[in-house]
Amino acid sequence: MQIHGDGVRVGVHSGQQYTSFAEALKLWRTAEDLGYDWVSLFDHFRPPMGGPAGPCFEGTSLLAALAARTSRIRCAVLVSAVTWRHPALAAAVAATIDHVSDGRLEFGMGAAGADLAYDQYGIPFPDAGTRLDMLDEACRVGRALWDGGPVTFDGKHFRLDAAHLEPRPVQRRLPLVIGGEGERRMLRIVAEHADIWNTLAGTPDAYRGKLRSLAGHAAAVGRDPADIRKSVTFRAILAESEHEALERKERLVRTLGADSPVWPEYLVFGTPEQCVERLRPYLDLGVRDFLLGARPPVDWETVELFARRVAPALRARTAT
Repeated sequence: MQIHGDGVRVGVHSGQQYTSFAEALKLWRTAEDLGYDWVSLFDHFRPPMGGPAGPCFEGTSLLAALAARTSRIRCAVLVSAVTWRHPALAAAVAATIDHVSDGRLEFGMGAAGADLAYDQYGIPFPDAGTRLDMLDEACRVGRALWDGGPVTFDGKHFRLDAAHLEPRPVQRRLPLVIGGEGERRMLRIVAEHADIWNTLAGTPDAYRGKLRSLAGHAAAVGRDPADIRKSVTFRAILAESEHEALERKERLVRTLGADSPVWPEYLVFGTPEQCVERLRPYLDLGVRDFLLGARPPVDWETVELFARRVAPALRARTAT
């Protein structure tokens, strides 16, 4: 059975490209007040969006601070780059934040992607195959430490010798979220290690193909793919009318530029009802976590309309 059962959860993927802590805290507390189930940061040091000098808080320390100032909502990193930290350190960070949040953490891991920090800070950026090998080892190390030690591990990239992690996480099984969609290697890692699999929504047909690949990998490792919770991240501009939503889109185009890398992430420009219809195919395909991207400048109208009009409709479809 998948973690959290078969019910729909809705979340806000906020990132941390703010210029003050107060801005980030406002979004997290608003999401909690609106009834969202989840709120997350990413784990970029110098994200490509915003230019080489754009603002970006460090993700895990900000996550701990925000977790300490909320009380109900699930707190997540989506996802921790395997290139930033030794997996034992990442596991210790996760265990600590799980205590800070009183057992509300969902820890994401990924093979890392584009980030200006590799050049600016001189951090090595291995090739994709190496990073995937590192991710596989990191998942094994993290789970072994969370489940109890001592842990001895002799991998190609990481080594532990009778390693301990105390205190262990509050949650008996700390949820491991893996983000990525490469069908040959990444989904094999998802099939073997993930409690939750997250990816950008894309198109229903493309997502259906990835589900087939995931099912094949799951069969190869002796796991039921239904046990892996499915999560998609997307963006939207919602308004009371489609015309208003399209007007706000045009204003955003003037701000971000028509060639911004964010546009493929947008799933709908329209009403809450249109958003429900765009998300329905993913619901039918088994997706149960729907994460609305809401990075600065925050579109507060969309955040509220999604919580008040879209989320109840999605939840109702699985409750009947």
